[in-house]
Parts: sequence; C-alpha cells; structure tokens
Amino acid sequence: MAELEAVIGLEIHAQISTKTKMFCRCDNDSFNKEPNINVCPVCMGFPGMLPVTNEEALRKGILAALALNCEVQKFSKFDRKNYFYPDLPKGFQISQYDQPISKNGWIEIGSKKIRITRLHLEDDAGKLTHVKNGTLVDYNRTGTPLMEIVSEPCISSGAEAVLYAKEIQKILRYVGVSEADMEKGMMRFDASVSIREKGSKKLNNRSEIKNLNSFKSLESAIIAEIARQEVLWDDGKPQKEDLTVGWNDEKQEIYVMRSKEGSSDYRYFPEPDIPPIIITGEQIEKLKSELPEMPATKRERFSSQYKLSEDDIAVLVSDLSLADYFEKVVSICGDAKLSSSFVLTILMKYLKEELISVDEKKVTAEMMGALLKMVSDGKISNNVAKGEIFEEMYKTGKDPALIVKKKGLEQISDTGAIEEACKKIVDTNPGIVADIKAGKDRAVGALIGLVMKEMKGKANPKLVDGIVRKMI
Repeated sequence: MAELEAVIGLEIHAQISTKTKMFCRCDNDSFNKEPNINVCPVCMGFPGMLPVTNEEALRKGILAALALNCEVQKFSKFDRKNYFYPDLPKGFQISQYDQPISKNGWIEIGSKKIRITRLHLEDDAGKLTHVKNGTLVDYNRTGTPLMEIVSEPCISSGAEAVLYAKEIQKILRYVGVSEADMEKGMMRFDASVSIREKGSKKLNNRSEIKNLNSFKSLESAIIAEIARQEVLWDDGKPQKEDLTVGWNDEKQEIYVMRSKEGSSDYRYFPEPDIPPIIITGEQIEKLKSELPEMPATKRERFSSQYKLSEDDIAVLVSDLSLADYFEKVVSICGDAKLSSSFVLTILMKYLKEELISVDEKKVTAEMMGALLKMVSDGKISNNVAKGEIFEEMYKTGKDPALIVKKKGLEQISDTGAIEEACKKIVDTNPGIVADIKAGKDRAVGALIGLVMKEMKGKANPKLVDGIVRKMI
C-alpha cells in the first residue's frame, strides 16, 4: 500500500482594526451589540448607494502585506464576487481577484518557509445563527474590513497549520493591523486539504473546510478530513471532485456540504463604483519604515542578547506588550534572567488570577525594574521581593523603595553581624556540622536557614553561605 501525505493550504480571514467599516461609516465594532442595528444603506446594498474605500483599512492591509514579506502591487483593484446567500445583502462581496493589493509572500515556521500566494482586501458578510425552526441573520458584521491571507498548498499537517496560523496572528498583532481575537470572530480559517502518494507533485481533488474559528478546531478538522480522504483512497475510491465541507465541533466530525465553487461560478468582474488603487514606490518605502521588529527577529535577538531558554522566549515574544515590558525591566535592573523569572512567574500569576493583560498591569515596568535592581544590588533578598514587597506593590501601586523602608525589609550585609549569627548557629548545632564534615553538603542549607531565621530573613544569603562554609 502506497504511503500517503497531506497537502494543505490555508486561507486566514482577519478583521482589520479600524473605527469604521470597509466602504461606509458604520462602526467597525459590532461585538455583543443588538442584532441589525450597526448597518446603513451602503453596507446593506440599497440601490443607488456608493461605497467609499476606507483609507486606514487600505494602509493597514499594506502594512500587513509588507510584514508578511509580500510584494505590494502599485496597481490593484476591487472586484465583485457574485453569489447568493442570506448573509450577503448586496448579492455580492466586494473583494479582489486577479489584481490584489499584494502577492508572493512568505514566513518561516522553524526551518520551513511557508509561501503566501497573496494578501487581498475585502468586506465581510453577516452572521447566520441556525436555530430549531430556521436561521437568524445578523447584518451588523456586514461590510467589516477583512484581509484574506492565502497560503500556497505547502503545509503538511494540522499541527503545522496551527503553528503557521499562530505566527500570522502574532505578526498581525505586532504590526497593530488586527486584534485577531478569535473569541470575537476577528480571525477565521478555511483549510483546503488533499492527499497524494508521498513524493508525488500532483495536486489531487481537495476539500475546503469552511469557517474554523479556533486553533483547536483547525487542527482537529484537518486531521479528520485527512483520515476521511485516506479511507476513500484505501477503498479505491479517491475523492472525485473538489468539495466544500464543514466541521461539527461538538461531534468532532466532517460533513460534506456541496461541490466546491470555481472562480467562474462567482462571475468576477471589476467593481464599477470603486476606482483602482494606485500606490507609489515612495509610499511603500514609507510604510516599510513603520514596521516594528517582527516576532521571528525578536526571538533570535532575545536568544543571543539575553541568553534565555526557548520556552521563556516563546512566552515573552508571544505578546508584544509583554516583550516590551520585559525589556524595560532589564534596562533598569540589568539582569535578564532575574527579570524573566519575575515577569513570567510572579507578575503573570497575578495577571492570570485577575484575567487581565499586561497592558492593564498595576505594577509598571519602572517599578518592577527598581525592585529587581534592589535584589541585584543585594539590598533585599529574592524571597522578600517575590513575596511581601511585590504583593504590596501590586495592591497599592507604591514605590518598592518606600515599601522596603516602611517595613524595614532591607537586607543586612554587615559581615560582622552576620558572622556573629553564623557562629552562634554553628556552635549550637554540632550534629549538622558533623554531617557537613562527613560529606553531606546539603546540610549546609539547614545551617543557612537557621542563620536566616536568627536574623529574621534580613541577612544577605550569599554572605551567609560563604561565612558558614568558611567557619566549618
């Protein structure tokens, strides 16, 4: 039996972050609003209404294309994609077909380059909700500006598709062009899946899985569709036509919807009410200069500059605000590993408990940096900083230095006082001393703990360790 491999292409639809819709002045934020109130004659397709292109949506679409290494086209146009569906009041979607805003991009996932056919702009349809006795239509989302990012069929598995989609989400958020919040419907996927004999270059009939709205459903649906097609292949009845299929998340199964439409079925033609988009080389270069450091570049820099673990880097770079916060803390305290430890364990613990983002934090990077500088300088212990001081900072927003002074938490580095305490503990614990001399090095920790207790936790633990070892 021939060994098979999957061939997967992904279409990612991401809502562009703008105040208004793509071709009208309706609010672009329809989340949790009463159905069918965020509409106007333009986005509802009333006769005689003329669309006007949202310049900010266009600008952000070009920024996204540049961030994905696409070639921005100096001439592009909008087209009418004609089809009838209840959530499409105009009877057509304004999209881009043969002359999109950008082509030929790529991003890297690990060592693999995923090629991007194009990023084009379009407006969204409404939302259908299927109920027991029919279907409800909410047109609030109609006309929302979207960017559609179409990959080449070069993805090999559901897991790889998720890695690619997550990287796209990070890039869009870094550039500030989309929140890409799937819980709010701001990012959705269509996955095209086919199978072939391993090593073959042939592209066989495919299934397009529509409207996947989470990374989990994306991976599960692709795995299920590959399995469905493999059963057909093994039975000697490989898929004979392109299909549109759906994913039932509750039942975790694929269901066939219809034969897949081709471009001719949509009867594309140039949108007569919107002029072509003309972009100059100077405009493209100016937008390029606005791009921030991309996630892949930041990961490489954090590794070489800060010498952090891959796992820590992955978490820090996953959120641009978190990465910026970390770097500000490091710039103040000068210790990357200490900063990473506090940000990813102490700070994140509090943020997760309150279900807030790092942008809503109560402890500023300046406050955190000042706290960790005191730890680095030996003025306070690591444990005191993690516990009592940070908790007070988080609750009150007070400066860490004021908290240390008020509570008398400054660490004692007076060697005379520490030596006196160490001598007392060593003299009164001959059993532990004997264990240490017998080679049980871990017993040193017990003596250090007793010294710290004697000095009410204020002694510099490094000095205590050195003095105890010297005395023994």
